[in-house]
Amino acid sequence: MQGLDDTLGQILTAHRKDPRRLVQILRAVQREAGWISPEIAAFLADELCMPISRIHAVVQFYAFLYDRPVGRYRVLFSDNIIDRMLGSVALRQHMQRRMKVGRGEVSADGLVSIDTTSCTGMGDQGPALMINNRQIVRLTTRRIDEICDLMRDGAPLEDWPSHYFTISDRIRRAESLLGTSYVPGKALAQAIELGPQGVLDDLRRSNLRGRGGAGFTTAMKWELCAEVEAETRYIICNADEGEPGTFKDRVLLNSFAERIFEGMAIGGYAIGARHGVIYLRGEYDYLRASLEVKLAGMRQRGLLGTNVLGVPGFDFDIEIQMGAGAYICGEETALIESLEGKPGRPRIRPPFPVTRGYKDMPSVVNNVETLCKVVEVMRIGGRAYALLGTKQSTGSKLISVSGDVARPGVYEYPFGVRIQTVLDDCGATDVAAVQISGAGGMTLAPHEFGRRIAFEDVPTSGAFMVFNRSRDMFEVARNFMHFFAHESCGFCTPCRVGCALSASIMDKIAAGLGAQYELNELTRLGAVMRTSSHCGLGQTAGNAVADTLQKFRPDYERRLMAGDFAPAFDLDAALERARQVTGREDAQAHLEGVA
Repeated sequence: MQGLDDTLGQILTAHRKDPRRLVQILRAVQREAGWISPEIAAFLADELCMPISRIHAVVQFYAFLYDRPVGRYRVLFSDNIIDRMLGSVALRQHMQRRMKVGRGEVSADGLVSIDTTSCTGMGDQGPALMINNRQIVRLTTRRIDEICDLMRDGAPLEDWPSHYFTISDRIRRAESLLGTSYVPGKALAQAIELGPQGVLDDLRRSNLRGRGGAGFTTAMKWELCAEVEAETRYIICNADEGEPGTFKDRVLLNSFAERIFEGMAIGGYAIGARHGVIYLRGEYDYLRASLEVKLAGMRQRGLLGTNVLGVPGFDFDIEIQMGAGAYICGEETALIESLEGKPGRPRIRPPFPVTRGYKDMPSVVNNVETLCKVVEVMRIGGRAYALLGTKQSTGSKLISVSGDVARPGVYEYPFGVRIQTVLDDCGATDVAAVQISGAGGMTLAPHEFGRRIAFEDVPTSGAFMVFNRSRDMFEVARNFMHFFAHESCGFCTPCRVGCALSASIMDKIAAGLGAQYELNELTRLGAVMRTSSHCGLGQTAGNAVADTLQKFRPDYERRLMAGDFAPAFDLDAALERARQVTGREDAQAHLEGVA
């Protein structure tokens, strides 16, 4: 703590010693200290007038906060199924050998620690890793060797070759959002001309639905919030794009940020909110500086701040708060909990955020893409927008295409596009399966490729992962199950225990110890999680297992042993130490029938 007290004091002052900003405070402190030591935790608890147990609870909940020392270079390899298909496991093991450190360990000299993280949002240009919150993509053995040399030399990341950190948008197909010019403030001016109620009416005519996956009607959400009697309301942008295989919001945040901000401002005008918050996932920390610059530019043009566009009393501004590595925070109430400095566990609803959300005030939470679409509705009008796509799914949809394709990247289509059309456009051949909407979405087999992407047929948050016939769909589902077991917030028993048990059963099958009993258990656990879990994570966690069991059952059955059941745990072997201590090797000291 010596010499650190002044820095900690400055951080606390910058955050007004507000306990609700605990996640932001801890991120800033860790940036200076490397990790949250017991001494730092005690100091923060005293300064923020909170139990130290709360500090520990928050640090232990988020993957990017550490309560034990980590390396000066903190390396995290993306471990989703797409990165694995691109060779991430072999590359990680190569780095571990070069740096002489095991997975999840810190090197003896404290220089480097190497581990995995679920997904970094770089599925179109993996394999990828993060070093001290900086993203590096398109990894090769040669690049890993170069990175190892730089770390051994102690080179600051600022001095590393800049091309390491180059991340492309890879926009492959553009429609009404990605393919149109943008004039800052024009949509907001149109909204002001319509008036708050006129904005809500036009949104209702457009039938714009949320692009985060649930598809709730945007106009209804805004209207419900506007109707609540309150002095303060919030517009919150959900930029916690954590679903494996999704990266479209990264592109929007990088190259279309002003549209996001303007969509938030339109929302603020329509519902009477003065405050906007962008919750940016921790993996996208590298985008924050450019976003702050663009926010400053919006303020200079009078599109944010006091008396926006010269309208007296129309005050609206936006701040950015960072996540710290928790997939569950993509759920809107978990996101709000995180914004309030707590572990991001979903709330019991009702009340819903539109009535009691951030800081217990009415709050609208919209996805990045949805807010861009608000600008589009204001630009062309609700009736014209409703003519795009399908009747129940108006407008266009951004799709993150990755996997066994010739041209991975972001594709924009009008709603109603067929799965096969997307496959043709991205250069996918000999396709066995497509995973739609991420790990908890739908696994489609070839006979389903004539289906359409739309809320009324195949809804999606944006992920489109392609697997050719050389892939093992059991291993795909196994990776997804481990993802959910890791990302479960632990709030409810069906999800916490169900995900862990399902992942364990998948491992047992992979080890050749599975039988029909395990397949039955996977089906039973999936049904329990689907009907009993508190939130969408647990309710959808078993989807990939259920779909692959139905459509790709041979990938499971070829691993099964003969018989109805085999134990995964060798109890007789576990008793060996006891036999040694007692000096017994007689028949009674062994369990009969156990290998």
